[in-house]
Amino acid sequence: MKKKSKANRINVVTLGCSKNVVDSEHVMAQLEAAGYEVVFDSNDNDAATVVINTCGFIGDAKEESINTILQFVQAKSEGLIDRLFVIGCLSERYADELRAEIPEVDDYFGARDFRGIVERLAGAWRPELATARHLTTPAHYAYLKISEGCNWRCAYCAIPLIRGGHVSVPMEQVVREAEELARGGVKELIVVAQDTTFYGVDLYGERKLAELLRRLAAIDGVEWIRLHYTYPTGFPQEVIDVMRNEPKVCRYIDIPLQHIADTQLSAMRRGITKERIIALLDRLRREVPGIAIRTTLMVGFPGETEADFAELEEFVREQRFDRLGVFPYSAEEGTPSAEMADDVPEEVKQARVERIMKLQQEISLQNNLRRVGETYRVIVDRREGDFYVARTEFDSPEVDEEILIPAAGGTLHPGEFRTVRITDAEEYDLYGELVAEG
Repeated sequence: MKKKSKANRINVVTLGCSKNVVDSEHVMAQLEAAGYEVVFDSNDNDAATVVINTCGFIGDAKEESINTILQFVQAKSEGLIDRLFVIGCLSERYADELRAEIPEVDDYFGARDFRGIVERLAGAWRPELATARHLTTPAHYAYLKISEGCNWRCAYCAIPLIRGGHVSVPMEQVVREAEELARGGVKELIVVAQDTTFYGVDLYGERKLAELLRRLAAIDGVEWIRLHYTYPTGFPQEVIDVMRNEPKVCRYIDIPLQHIADTQLSAMRRGITKERIIALLDRLRREVPGIAIRTTLMVGFPGETEADFAELEEFVREQRFDRLGVFPYSAEEGTPSAEMADDVPEEVKQARVERIMKLQQEISLQNNLRRVGETYRVIVDRREGDFYVARTEFDSPEVDEEILIPAAGGTLHPGEFRTVRITDAEEYDLYGELVAEG
């Protein structure tokens, strides 16, 4: 097969979470400034150089990363690409093993050494481009990473091993990056970090997320600010105040709770109790009326009994979360829980996942049916077939619900805000019609 790649083109393939997306976008901006043509997530072997930004968080993510590396190793062996580099979390954790097992990769760089790949390919990292991004999301929204690493030491989590301790990005730099994104047409900022609520403690001696949100809300062009990955322990009251009082801050929060049984919360080293979790959820709903709460749960952690799971199931039934994900526990080497007996059989873990998700499916349908007839301001993401796809302030892109609007109702554009009335509902999607404005 004839090689289609160009010598000055680099394909950056990003796997894993939204924080990886931001890292790749910074790397791509540096490479572009050095004169490279950069494409992203291409499977066409149309670039001479491929850089894979990997995930190494859980087993499935590691497997996807390895398979992707091997796919491009094969392309290299066939002469379809010239150079292959691996960066990110997987190579941070397993660089020595990867070098031994997959020597065809030209070099490996960890998640704490993104400068390394830029220096290898471009000669130097340019500090003046620290806030520059090559967006890989649609032009109207972007992820904004405000810190790196994590100081919490949850028993099951390898993030501190991979990314290190919590390090905040200076506020002026975050604001400058957001301003540049807004000038480029971004209307929705999705604030991400391993724990966004801890922002500023290392730099300013106290949590500064509320102040940062207020400064982001003052940026011209920004319409929505969405908050992801908020750790429940020590949740700042000031953030709740900002969510209530600042119209640009969406009434939406992603707050991974993992479990509700005190025995499990203690074993997981979450630093919080059932009583405090419920009190926080009550406070969020009381002080930010209409807030949509997204959470993530873990089942099958070592020692989880049928009684623990029943307590979790009842918690989900009572709380009626707007958005919920659940995954089975898997041991990660180097973490405290890896030293515990993994005593919940895999088939039991999967059965518990299915029970929670079946319950949540019923809750989601009931929640959605109550929205029929309601009117919402939405942002348009894209067109798919006969429908435009949009979201409310209560829905984050890629992971939450979407509103399908018949394309026959008028011409819409990505990034456009419109008013929509909900006409029908399914478990995880809504249907709507445009409402005349003005």
